[in-house]
Amino acid sequence: MHEQGFLSSYRILDFTDGQGFICGKLLGDLGADVIKIEKPGGDPTRNIGPFYHDIPDPEKSLYWYAFNASKRGITLDIETSDGQEVFKKLIITSDCVIESFRLEYLDGIGLGYSDLCQIKSDIIVTSIVPFGSTGPYKEFEASDLVLWALSGLLYICGDSDRPPVRISFPQSYLHAGVDAAVGTIMALYHRGMDGDGQKVEVSIQESMERIGYASRTTWDGRKKILRRPGSALRVPPLGTVTPLIWSCKDGYVAFYLFGGVMGAISNPALVKWMDEESMATDFIKNIDWPNLDIGKTPQEEIDLIVEPILKFFMRHTKSELWEEGVKRRVMVYPVANAQDILCDPQLREREFWVELEHPELNDRITYPGAFVKTEDKLCRVRRRAPLIGEHNVEIYEEELGFSKEEITILKQCMVI
Repeated sequence: MHEQGFLSSYRILDFTDGQGFICGKLLGDLGADVIKIEKPGGDPTRNIGPFYHDIPDPEKSLYWYAFNASKRGITLDIETSDGQEVFKKLIITSDCVIESFRLEYLDGIGLGYSDLCQIKSDIIVTSIVPFGSTGPYKEFEASDLVLWALSGLLYICGDSDRPPVRISFPQSYLHAGVDAAVGTIMALYHRGMDGDGQKVEVSIQESMERIGYASRTTWDGRKKILRRPGSALRVPPLGTVTPLIWSCKDGYVAFYLFGGVMGAISNPALVKWMDEESMATDFIKNIDWPNLDIGKTPQEEIDLIVEPILKFFMRHTKSELWEEGVKRRVMVYPVANAQDILCDPQLREREFWVELEHPELNDRITYPGAFVKTEDKLCRVRRRAPLIGEHNVEIYEEELGFSKEEITILKQCMVI
């Protein structure tokens, strides 16, 4: 029996690829019965690493696991006439379709929004496309890097003296997928109010554009183009540069060298700590921290502050600086890597991490848990990602009523 959740009364057919996987994942976490549909043989994204125990295998992609948990899975080729008929039967029992095909692909095979409305008048179709269905870019294809660049966000990422850089793992698709999940829920709510389905469209470029609001308003209000700040802070009027990210014994920490009231507690506390370990210079011990104006301090003097602090940080690990910094009210924070996050006591105390059984691996794998908490766990990670065609019998035979003979024929014809 399907477990209770915010969306447990809805069935959603998921035709997304990497551009929209997280949309179905979030809806599944909220309780919807999300059915991931792949072509026979499996989705190409199953070949994206990293892989479980570094074994390249379409059934061991950690990328696939991460973004397709909370879903069931079937195989179906909708480019065949038989596959289209099967899909139409699925539509009758479903509430939404989420997809990230090329623009007008579904229209071209007779399964576009208007076609599906003829089968189920209140169907909701959510489409995730690079640039939307109108405008001069509408037929363009785009990678994550292209979408970062054309959204304007790439320009402000990286070091000021080097070319722009993007976050190493694709982010644009994640933002668009979240927007698509929200749009789908809004459409479901609207349908609940007046009974109408609708087409929901998400432009990935527009999803990325909204992340950089500050740069747009800065230009609009001050005609100032924000530059890449990198890992240092440039303070007017002298343009004094202070680090934001500092090396330490086992990685990096974030530390703002604030002047004035902002640094009146943290900076003297750090100097006292350094002095206890005989690492505070006479120069920094004699600074009037509450009255220090970083922006009006010559760079040569700032360097005399930075050098001993950097040496002090290099003596300590991230955890030492964090734990002692909290006790002493020093504003220093660890730059956490994946392992640090997994071991973070705050997240563990809140039971954020969950373990899902993977019987095919004879193992349990740790996943990020629910993105919202409720007393009744109406949002939760409900199952591991499906194997290729794992739920074919369950859905085609037990739920749609296909006979074993029909399923055998469909398999032989590579329809499922």
